[in-house]
Amino acid sequence: MAVNLITLIGVQLAYGHHPLLDHADLTVQSDERIGLIGRNGAGKSSLLKLLDGRSVPDDGEIKRLGGLRVATVEQEPVLDEDSTIFDTICGDINETEDWSRPARVQAMLDELGLDGELPIAGLSGGTRKRVALARALTDEPDLLLLDEPTNHLDFTGIDWLEKRLLSAKCAVILITHDRRFLDVVTTRIVELDRGKLFSFPGNFSAWQQRKAEWLQAEAQQNAKFDKVLAQEEVWIRKGIEARRTRNEGRVRRLEALRRERAARRERLGNVNLAIAEGKRSGKLVAELTGVSHSFGERVIVRDLSTTILRQDRIGLIGPNGAGKTTLLKIILGELKPDHGEVRLGVNLTVGYFDQMRARLDENATVADTISPGSEWVEIGDQRKHIMSYLEDFLFPPARARSPVSSLSGGERARLVLARLFARPTNVLVMDEPTNDLDIETLELLESLLQDYQGTVLLVSHDREFLNNVVTQTLAFEGNGHWGEYVGGYDEWLAQRPAPSETTESQAPEARSAGAQAARTTQTTKDGASQTASKRQNRPGRLASWEQKELEGMPDAIAALETRQAELAEKLASGDLYREAPEKVDEINRQLKQLEDDMAKLFERWELLESKQSG
Repeated sequence: MAVNLITLIGVQLAYGHHPLLDHADLTVQSDERIGLIGRNGAGKSSLLKLLDGRSVPDDGEIKRLGGLRVATVEQEPVLDEDSTIFDTICGDINETEDWSRPARVQAMLDELGLDGELPIAGLSGGTRKRVALARALTDEPDLLLLDEPTNHLDFTGIDWLEKRLLSAKCAVILITHDRRFLDVVTTRIVELDRGKLFSFPGNFSAWQQRKAEWLQAEAQQNAKFDKVLAQEEVWIRKGIEARRTRNEGRVRRLEALRRERAARRERLGNVNLAIAEGKRSGKLVAELTGVSHSFGERVIVRDLSTTILRQDRIGLIGPNGAGKTTLLKIILGELKPDHGEVRLGVNLTVGYFDQMRARLDENATVADTISPGSEWVEIGDQRKHIMSYLEDFLFPPARARSPVSSLSGGERARLVLARLFARPTNVLVMDEPTNDLDIETLELLESLLQDYQGTVLLVSHDREFLNNVVTQTLAFEGNGHWGEYVGGYDEWLAQRPAPSETTESQAPEARSAGAQAARTTQTTKDGASQTASKRQNRPGRLASWEQKELEGMPDAIAALETRQAELAEKLASGDLYREAPEKVDEINRQLKQLEDDMAKLFERWELLESKQSG
């Protein structure tokens, strides 16, 4: 039975002119997975800080279930650089007295294929994110808060996280721009809009339909209100008639209408995207013939031949560390390959959107970043004032004079787009453009790229964005091999060869930075990886926490079997298919996860018993 974990009643929070939360109400139950969405700067991350107690509201009340345990994974997790992966996830057991935690940590590391002895220092962004997620999941909280959890994760990491959340026994609130992720994981969408929290049952697709209907109803209601207000303003201006009738009630009503209209917060407009297209390039953009490139023993590209033509929209996909950015540089002639030939077309004008926003001058103002030394921007045949142009990207005039160093992640992303689109191009290179953009801006960017007359080279882990933008795909397939496919992400999934052990092991995130000097992770035939750790392989001797884990295995297996029986009984009911058919797929997913958990439990039991017997 679901219980209320946390309740917000009339909560107010403000850091500027408009409150981020304006008498907001919210109840989170124990069986929910909530997608928290809203415009950049709306206050989503601030709301998470209220929920986990990092900050307190200006007014209102927050009620929490007694003993509520909350775990939070921030957008950019802060980890101890001097610690190892294992110690970071495990923490200090003496403080928590959670003696089974080391076993859960080791199982999590095996599941992720991570070496627990690796230092945190030097890990890639994707590996750091997985370590932070693993730590939060190992905490076994009642409420899990995730701020942009898919940022820096590759497709394998996103798939792992989806499965983990679907089988989690805790409530989840997550902020993400990944629409496919929201559709798979969430059971409710909560939108933060102009200080209010609006709840929509179902996933993101259901929200889109209901939000469109809600906005239409809101517009009609506001139009009726404005019409009544206009009529009353005409009446009061007659003056003499108003005084003659002495209708003081009507005058008071007008004053109330004026206050209500003044208090109404208008919905922030959409980003107005337009692109300055440069001189048309030649038909050929780039031709690669027998291209190979390596860094030491690590092969990035092996014997790649491909042709890129004008108006191609190509997506580059692969795990983190596969070499997607390196391949982009080779295609554009910025990096000479070890072997093979790259022939570039004529009249190429390239615009870059880089994932680290590294090309921004931190000391420059927003306006100078777009148009240094000038107050005007040329967009195609149109000339716009810099302030008007920046307002198209939701930067008010006061913000235009702010330094880049003061911008949020979402504002930086919009600024890079504004600068990119203000310069004539015929080739757009977009390296993870979806990070930090809100959903509405993403959809507008998709539409713009679909109509763009130049060539697009796109690196992204946003599956929906790839599906909606690219016309062909270059996919990393291991050992430096890149396969070419027609269509986007879903088409690649349907056409790609079955993943092999060698393919999966070529470019894991853990290999980047400090991982190259690490011990090798051996992969078993069923895909489970076991770290070659002295802690795990001492024959004939179990640590105290391993002994406790072994003794608790029969009860753990019995609990899984009981849960399996309960779910199977639900499926056997004919009422379920008639009254709640949407729950059938969910129950089947839970049963599949239970089977996987059971298999891992038996495997772990066998390992511990063999270790005990030497």
